[in-house]
Amino acid sequence: METDDPKIVALREQVTAAQQEFDMAVAFHEVWKPATYDGDLHSRLGTSYASQAFLVTRTALRREMLLALTRLWDTNKQAIRMQCVWATLRDKKVIDALALDRAKRGGWLDVFDEMRNDLSKKAAEAVQLLNKYMEGGKHRAVLEKLLTLRHERLAHRQLAPATATGANATDEEIEQFYQDNSKLIEILLSVVNAMAYDPQDTANVYGFYASHFWKRVT
Repeated sequence: METDDPKIVALREQVTAAQQEFDMAVAFHEVWKPATYDGDLHSRLGTSYASQAFLVTRTALRREMLLALTRLWDTNKQAIRMQCVWATLRDKKVIDALALDRAKRGGWLDVFDEMRNDLSKKAAEAVQLLNKYMEGGKHRAVLEKLLTLRHERLAHRQLAPATATGANATDEEIEQFYQDNSKLIEILLSVVNAMAYDPQDTANVYGFYASHFWKRVT
């Protein structure tokens, strides 16, 4: 039977929700990429009337991808809150509890120490990734730009935005944020939910679908 520790239960719920949200981001991102970088597709559309609907579709895909990613970092108490995940993973007692719970369920109490060490290393890797976007982190400014964009332009529409910096996140910064969250979800599912997950597998599936879809666009 799984642990009834409320902190562990809450963490598992957060990680499960984070995977569901990130899978949406992957789907939007993979369908968006050919629409942005496929030169042959752009040539086929040219300046036709169809290209206007194409641009709307491309913008919508990017918008939804950014919304899904930033939802991982919402601070609302009912949201996923990566900031809360960060704080929980830094608690040694939480890692010990996760390792003990897994050892008991698998009948592996004799390798509890090894399991705890493995989970501790993975948790530390997740914390290191999260640190990049926490207060004082080297990529904190990117998160702030994206959250500003979300709050003032995407999820809401302010008549007089407090700042225009939200629109200044570059494609390279967004891609790095996407990749960091991808790795983070992979680690969290392993540590917290004892689940093997490769985001690239999901990306490959949607990338395959996208390639066939865009080939049909003439």
